Amino acid sequence: MHSFDGPRLLPVGHLHLRLAGASTVGRRYPANFDVLHVDPELPLAVVADGMGAGEGSRRAGNTAVSTLVADVRATWPDVDARRLRTAVAQVQSAVRAAGADLADLTGCTLTALLVEPDGGQGWLVQLGDSRAYRLRDGLLELLTVDHTAAWLGVVHGWYAADSPAAARARYQLTRYAGHPREPEADLLAVTLRPGDTWLLCTDGVSDQVDYHRLREILADPDPGQAVSALLDTTLTAGGADNATAVIVHVS
Repeated sequence: MHSFDGPRLLPVGHLHLRLAGASTVGRRYPANFDVLHVDPELPLAVVADGMGAGEGSRRAGNTAVSTLVADVRATWPDVDARRLRTAVAQVQSAVRAAGADLADLTGCTLTALLVEPDGGQGWLVQLGDSRAYRLRDGLLELLTVDHTAAWLGVVHGWYAADSPAAARARYQLTRYAGHPREPEADLLAVTLRPGDTWLLCTDGVSDQVDYHRLREILADPDPGQAVSALLDTTLTAGGADNATAVIVHVS
């Protein structure tokens, strides 16, 4: 069974955003350590994926998302790179504080899309290996970079993408919320155009749904139907991980 958020229609400047999100526990884990937020008022969507399957994972995801959302709401409508960097710094501090009494690792990924009030520009916030994709004019592109040893290894030719070494390195995150050195997030300024479809997802989606099937699903103009089909596909593929996605259609 999936937990759904949306679909919602938000006017943002000259644009209309239709957003829908959903999450499923899959077939491997006893609980869902992903966190999903589709804001009811602001053009803001966030996904997080806890590291591990314990209390630290649960705390990290909930703390990271709630801290980022609270900060964006408190500073809205002022949105810029400086404020977002401040918000991510607060996320890092909050996640580390949340896990201070735990022996377990307390950390999570964090991927967010925030659109400025006039709709002219959006911002992607990226920590870890959850992802943001954009389908535009039939071309599906991955816009974020995975902060993992696997990404570095494949890009620089240390090993083949389908090798056992790459599979092991997928679990070695170089940046995440709760990291002891509190690394900064990638911030990417993006434009949104009518006809765009955006996807934020955890690796339970990107690891189980191949590029061609992903593009096929995102071509559906109804984000609610598309997000449901996407999570159904992760279960058909084996449900090896919690899977969470937010789809944003721009008109």
